[in-house]
Amino acid sequence: MAVVVDTDVVSFLFKEDTRTPLYTPHIINVPKFISFMTFAELRRWKLQSNWGNKKSAKFEEFLSDFGIIHSDELLCEVWAEIRFDAHQYGNPIDTADAWVAAVGLYFDIPLVTNNRRHFENVKNLKIISES
Repeated sequence: MAVVVDTDVVSFLFKEDTRTPLYTPHIINVPKFISFMTFAELRRWKLQSNWGNKKSAKFEEFLSDFGIIHSDELLCEVWAEIRFDAHQYGNPIDTADAWVAAVGLYFDIPLVTNNRRHFENVKNLKIISES
């Protein structure tokens, strides 16, 4: 089994946040993927934090453990359906969250997130959350 990991959990893991032990069992010894959107958000986080060379290198090494899923025509279709359904049923979902959810649906793999409520209305999305 593989998993897609939401931005919040990736940041917990890198920072060794107190919530890290909650999510480690779900990601150890399985292929881990992140959406290109998560990758972009993490890049912004790195710039915003103004890290030095040492911490930046540590971050790059950390990220190398995750496969990055880039968009293509089919993933865009899944994203569009998620956003459409959310709007149609009155359950809005953030653009970035919809990309993360789209990866989970497209590859039929669970999403590991600390923000269950952001994703709980996405039909057929498997969610692993300790929140």
